[in-house]
Amino acid sequence: MNEAAVTRFDLNGRLARLALYRWWRRTIVGRVDHEAVVSRIVEESGWSPRFAFMTMMSAGIAVLGLLLSSPAVVIGAMLISPLMNPILGFGFSLALFDFRELRRSLKALAIGSTAAVAFTALIVLVSPLQAPTAEIVARTRPNLFDLAVALFAALAGSFAIIRGRGETIVGVAIATALMPPLAVVGYGIATRNMPVGAGAFALFVTNFITIALSATLMARFYGFGHHLSRRQSWTQTILLTLVFVVMAVPLAISLNRIGREAVAVSQTRTLLSERFGTEARVTQLDLDFAVKPLIVRAVVIAPRGAMQKTLALQEALADRLGRPIRLDLDQILLEPGAGALEAQREELRQAGDFAKQEAERSASLARMVSLITGVAADDVTVDRDHHRIIASANALPGASLGTYRVLEARAAAEDTGWSIMVVPPQSPLPQIAFADNVDTLDAAARTAVATSIWAAKRWNMPALGVPGLPTGAPPARPNLAQRRALAIAAALQTQGIRAVATPPAGQRFGLAPASGLNGAAVSVGQIDR
Repeated sequence: MNEAAVTRFDLNGRLARLALYRWWRRTIVGRVDHEAVVSRIVEESGWSPRFAFMTMMSAGIAVLGLLLSSPAVVIGAMLISPLMNPILGFGFSLALFDFRELRRSLKALAIGSTAAVAFTALIVLVSPLQAPTAEIVARTRPNLFDLAVALFAALAGSFAIIRGRGETIVGVAIATALMPPLAVVGYGIATRNMPVGAGAFALFVTNFITIALSATLMARFYGFGHHLSRRQSWTQTILLTLVFVVMAVPLAISLNRIGREAVAVSQTRTLLSERFGTEARVTQLDLDFAVKPLIVRAVVIAPRGAMQKTLALQEALADRLGRPIRLDLDQILLEPGAGALEAQREELRQAGDFAKQEAERSASLARMVSLITGVAADDVTVDRDHHRIIASANALPGASLGTYRVLEARAAAEDTGWSIMVVPPQSPLPQIAFADNVDTLDAAARTAVATSIWAAKRWNMPALGVPGLPTGAPPARPNLAQRRALAIAAALQTQGIRAVATPPAGQRFGLAPASGLNGAAVSVGQIDR
């Protein structure tokens, strides 16, 4: 190519870029009232009493909807949440390099977020419902799809603001879901469940940064900040790229793990179908990725002639998945005969569907128990045959035995068909107080005794020490301390707990686990924990 041809090619390229630029300025930028858009964003993105009130009301609605596991209530909180305004203000201020407006928007967002977290934590503290629900758990594991949702919603929201399509903001508010993660952060703080709070905070930060930077991108596309220098424009571009990459990497890893798990399930089902033949059906398949080796539980209905050896299938699955596994396989073998075979298959299909639902429900309950006890999911024992879930709770700062008892009750209320047992950490039993010259148990004393009985059963202790309890036959004329001890002993015995005597302790009675082969008991102050 000669010099003249190169010159013409370069000239044509410049003319094409100039034509494209003029079309963009005339068709895209020229139709936007930039001053009106900026004025509207500045007006709504700062701190005000109305912003504070609406933020706290939205937070209150959100946390109640989460505790009640009511999606409709949670959506109501999203609709009235004003947090989108300072985030959009932050994004547009980045596009304009307006650091005064940037600080103003960040201040409103920081104060509003703090107020929302504090308000929701207060509600959770006074609420009788504190067990994590499905709505709460769903907001503790952000992944790349959450970033994509925030990205698309933010682009739509910015477009609506710039082009005056205000009705679109309603859908954007629901899609981005800024307030529910903050409410879950408050829940995590109130219940001292840091994994829940940290996961929800990560989701909120993902949404916030994605919305802000998407608003910056859309603002520049519509000509906001066109007066910036080339250096400032490159700074914006590099900043946007770096932040999105930094956020996308861990979220992509999380999504990749979810994808690999889905592929492993598909490969397992395919291999089982190949080995048992076209007449067989895999009615239940459950892979437990949280343990090593990977546990595969499967139920297969097949003709008797298609029976397979479990060990051979386990080795084939390990080769297919590329990792060690343990296969728990139930083979239901049917006799030949088309009519009987189809009837048996339908009956077993229904049974298999029920078993699958039970497995999913038990896994959900196990995750919930794991969250409220602060232990890993592997440490939660699930007895599907007896519909029972047991977990030994970690010590929570400031938590009493009554706290663990309430947590167990809340978890059990999620599904009355399952028995939930939370074993509390070893700690002193609650003291039992009597009013002056009274030898009967009032409501507070009965609650303390009931908590002691509950703890003794969870610790598998058949006896508790009662201060001042008479040894042998009750005296004909017991004194006040003895009458109180007898009242406590009677309450224990009705629940199958044996009462043994310990030295009297004045006006307050502190039960303690009995110890020693002779049935003696120790006082609270002598317990060596």
